[in-house]
Amino acid sequence: MDTMAEELGLRERKKRETRQRIADVAMGLFMLRGFDRTTVADVAEAADVSVNTVFNYFKTKEDLFFDRQDFAVQSLGRVVASRRAGEPVVEALRRDFHEALDEGDWRYGTNSGAEDFSRMVLESPSLRARMREMSDLRRDHLAQVLAEETDADPDDPTPRLVAAQVVALTQTISMEYLRRRRAGESHAAILPAVRAAVDQGFDLLRSGIGDYPR
Repeated sequence: MDTMAEELGLRERKKRETRQRIADVAMGLFMLRGFDRTTVADVAEAADVSVNTVFNYFKTKEDLFFDRQDFAVQSLGRVVASRRAGEPVVEALRRDFHEALDEGDWRYGTNSGAEDFSRMVLESPSLRARMREMSDLRRDHLAQVLAEETDADPDDPTPRLVAAQVVALTQTISMEYLRRRRAGESHAAILPAVRAAVDQGFDLLRSGIGDYPR
């Protein structure tokens, strides 16, 4: 049984490594040539795998670009579900945003280099459509987590209203950051303004939803 478990673990690890390698190769090609000018066949050739292998891991070319979509969609809900005992949702998300800035993490789209990613999205209609879809999925997932955390009645709109405000707030800060980066300002120069916007935004949000959920 131990040998079988080890073989299964090794197989899964190899699958994860293959998936990551294909995604990394694809992103390199997308940045070099552009998303719409790169084909799945190009990715397969550069990654030294078959086209079928690529599709075994990624259903569409957009999935190759957004290879961390599931994590991105669930990230806000994960923060809420794992927040400290008695910590209001607003303060948990504020803290997580500041931690992402401290760590240079990509989860709010305010990391160094995010402007290149966003530029490719803006240049491709299919990527813009996928980004809008991901935004809706993020809002819906957060609303579901909030409903579960508060044991809300299905007809109670509060979780959905709060989720919509949180997603709009984080997107607005991210878009402002990216606008200034694309205009040529440095990451370091923008950071103080981003931090101030995070606090201003979450202060405004807390004035409306308070310590939800109590």
